Amino acid sequence: MLRRKSGIFLFYLSINIIMFSLILIHASFKQYGTGPFLREKINMVKRFELTDLCLFTDAQYTRHPSMTDLTTPFQEHPMSPEHFPSGSLLPPPPHLRSYGSAR
Repeated sequence: MLRRKSGIFLFYLSINIIMFSLILIHASFKQYGTGPFLREKINMVKRFELTDLCLFTDAQYTRHPSMTDLTTPFQEHPMSPEHFPSGSLLPPPPHLRSYGSAR
């Protein structure tokens, strides 16, 4: 049936297109199902006046990236190595990335 390489490729491509379509359909159904849950979370954040999400628990500059400053990662000295692995996973916030180009 699928002896030629083009036939195998078209079969593989059609399976992938079908799977991708199913993923999109699943995501749309999931979005409608989690709407009330998301609204409940938004109301809870407003009611308790919660701050930013705590992404990592090890360093202050990874805990709340929107509240960090330029010197926080270099508390020892400017050439000190990164103490925490999460500092290499989290990019600097946008207000710090554009700091050098603003001058």
